[in-house]
Amino acid sequence: MHLRDLVRFLHELSENNNRAWFVMNKPRYDILRAEFLELVTGLITDITKFDPAVAACNPKRALFRINRDLRFARDRDPYKTTFSASITASGLKKPSQGGGPAYYFQLNAEGKLLTACGEYMPPAGRLRAIRHHIINDSTGFSRLLKDKELNHRFGGLSREDSLIRPPKGFDADSPHIEQLKLKSFLVWREMSASRIAADQLRTLLLEDFRVGLPLVKWLRGIAPTD
Repeated sequence: MHLRDLVRFLHELSENNNRAWFVMNKPRYDILRAEFLELVTGLITDITKFDPAVAACNPKRALFRINRDLRFARDRDPYKTTFSASITASGLKKPSQGGGPAYYFQLNAEGKLLTACGEYMPPAGRLRAIRHHIINDSTGFSRLLKDKELNHRFGGLSREDSLIRPPKGFDADSPHIEQLKLKSFLVWREMSASRIAADQLRTLLLEDFRVGLPLVKWLRGIAPTD
């Protein structure tokens, strides 16, 4: 994966986010997209060694499209300025589709690499199921929160978009009340892609995902919702 070429392309796209520019630079995009697909394909093979559940994930479907959905968007830019992928056992990317916990990463136009494991903004039914699982498996969840590798590498569960008050149906003195207020259940970190050698990217991502495995497995243990 040629990281510098990818970041340069995304940066130029962010400054020329229109169809005419994209069509002119489509050959560049096609090469980078093929390299990105190769990376994701290799990652799925590697992740399967410690998490066999993702073996059936289709790498092509794991990739997010670069075209933006403009149906309800105020921002009319037609293209995303990221390359991203979400590797799941279900093969579904989006939480709204019931994708479940994911190994996710993205590279953006600012040259930042973001890696994440878990579930981002799951739909209401799934979020409710996760919260009840925290109560029902308080011991297992406590063990997860104390995971040394998870805390050292990611700093623990993300606290972004947390409720101020306890969610409906949960008391203020419920076990793990601060975690029950969360709207997402994931760990993530961000770093400069310029610090990463091209031949180190796959290894770095794989290690992040291996460390995130306990969270993914805990979330995967929750019964699916309708």
